[in-house]
Amino acid sequence: MATDALDQLTLDKLLAAQRNEITEYFIYKKLARFEKNVENKRILIQISMDELKHYGIWKSHTDRDVKPHTGKIWLYSIIYRVFGITFCIKLMEGGEEKAQLYYGQISHSVPATHAVVVDEERHERELVSLIDEERLKYIGSIVTGLIGALIELTAALSGLTLALHNTKYIAMTGLITGLAMTFSFGGTEYLATKSESGHQNPIKAAIYTSAANLVTVMLLVYPYLIFTNPYTALALMLFSAVIVIYIFNYHISVVRGSISGERLLRCSLSV
Repeated sequence: MATDALDQLTLDKLLAAQRNEITEYFIYKKLARFEKNVENKRILIQISMDELKHYGIWKSHTDRDVKPHTGKIWLYSIIYRVFGITFCIKLMEGGEEKAQLYYGQISHSVPATHAVVVDEERHERELVSLIDEERLKYIGSIVTGLIGALIELTAALSGLTLALHNTKYIAMTGLITGLAMTFSFGGTEYLATKSESGHQNPIKAAIYTSAANLVTVMLLVYPYLIFTNPYTALALMLFSAVIVIYIFNYHISVVRGSISGERLLRCSLSV
């Protein structure tokens, strides 16, 4: 179909769909390069090739080349690295659902849209089957380390702030306390998991607990390393604690399907 045979609104939608497909081609290709699970990698590669095929379909109607959304590719790469494959896939799944609705708007002008929609529906099913991430089996261990640091260290740092009034001393004492907590919670989680009859590995459970605890400790202590006013550092420390809780709850909500990750993408990609 020639470009001039399409009205401008349909052409704009086709170009947007074309850019979306080439962007997702690069996203899935990059995720496949990161992914270590062989079956997950295979499915991601197959989906990326399908996205490239869809790009070719739209190009045959627009007679134009479009560049991918590099910001979106970068965003998904970071999300994968930080939050893992499950969280990233849930966001991609939301994008597939949005694409199906979007393609329905141009199906009356471009009959080939039906074939693309069929592929998108298959993508959604395959994306759900991808969700097999080890760290989700240890959510309880992560919660133990995170909550332990939030409760105990925020109380300790608040008391130290009122007692010492020196951010360097508070930071040093907080780090020592935090490191002791990390070893304590890790050892406790190891013994607790070992005494249970579940399928969790005690060593991995201890590692996840210790890692969550240590990261939280660093996030709570860092304000005292960059500010000299102890009350400013205290305020930022408490704010950091709230942010940690919000991010963790949001992550769990998305991977469990309680809410859609589309809101995060819209906020991130609107800049």
